[in-house]
Amino acid sequence: MNSLTYSARHMIYMHIYNAREVSSREIASALDMSRPTLTKYLSAMEKKGLISRTNTLFQEGRGRKPFKWSVNSQYRTAIGVEILKHSAGMTAVDLYGRQLGYITFPAEYENDERYYRFISAKVEEFLESLGLSDAGSKILGIGFAIQGLVSDDGKTVIYGEILKCTGLTIDVFTRYLDYPCRFIHEPDGAALSELWVSPELKGALYLSMSEHLGGAVISNRILLNGRHRHAATFEHITANPGGELCYCGKRGCYETICSRTALLGDDDPDEFFGRVRNGEPEASRRWGVFLKHLGRLIAHLHLVVDTEFILGGHLAPYFRDEDIRVLYDYVRELTPFEEGDDYILVSKMPEHNITIGAALPYVISFLENIGG
Repeated sequence: MNSLTYSARHMIYMHIYNAREVSSREIASALDMSRPTLTKYLSAMEKKGLISRTNTLFQEGRGRKPFKWSVNSQYRTAIGVEILKHSAGMTAVDLYGRQLGYITFPAEYENDERYYRFISAKVEEFLESLGLSDAGSKILGIGFAIQGLVSDDGKTVIYGEILKCTGLTIDVFTRYLDYPCRFIHEPDGAALSELWVSPELKGALYLSMSEHLGGAVISNRILLNGRHRHAATFEHITANPGGELCYCGKRGCYETICSRTALLGDDDPDEFFGRVRNGEPEASRRWGVFLKHLGRLIAHLHLVVDTEFILGGHLAPYFRDEDIRVLYDYVRELTPFEEGDDYILVSKMPEHNITIGAALPYVISFLENIGG
């Protein structure tokens, strides 16, 4: 297929995709394309199942109302899996990144064949529950979000101290799953989901406060991983020399004071924040200390990168306006600049952001190559 044909089909498809519903006349006008040429492309895409037309309606006294085109959002599906020490979660998304299903279940991580076979079987069960078990060609791929740094091609975990899986390769899953698979660093997945729901977002530092602390640097809507793939590992900045031992082997990292684990231990987050909002002294004290440490981290990073900060991860849904005001107060104590309260934001996608983000690279790649 020559580049002109590819370009035309891609433009038409993406125009329909972005418009959600649009008539042939509107497409032809927007793309300055002749109706016969447009009709040829639309017919071919409809036959393939990429797009469909709305039901033709009749307007009283005016004949038929022109039908409109929309994309078939479930023409392809992508899967995201989150691997944690004691559990795993899975989601399926359509071509708009909308969840088609989500499950979570206990799963004790072990770097052995039984674990990978078990997770792979759970993926197949999940697909079957969604009616996708016999539709392998519809699955764009499976992204495995993992608590570790990942190679550029997504095939290898290059630093996996949390799960003790450094050197793990994606074939532990592809030997059981006949779909494209890749790893993604957990905070990168969360940041990708944020970009997906925030088309206006150009640059930010994303702080993922989940079981462990992590982060991502967003610049011109691109995640910057750095020369050695460890950019945005804010969690390993030393906050308290001689403090608690971090999984990295150093002491006093921000991981030990600003992660969900550091704040909650084994406490249920809903119960803990219920106590906080009811003014229970010990819970309020712990939350206050957490906010002070987080404010200090933001203040230091803000002096290096003057950009927006997005609070994401599992703790994001629990932040309230008064918590954000406290963070601003701590930042002002530590920085010399007078600034407005306009750069600390809470994630627009606080739930299932990691699993959705793990699936999105496959959706993005499909949309970029739809003309091919």
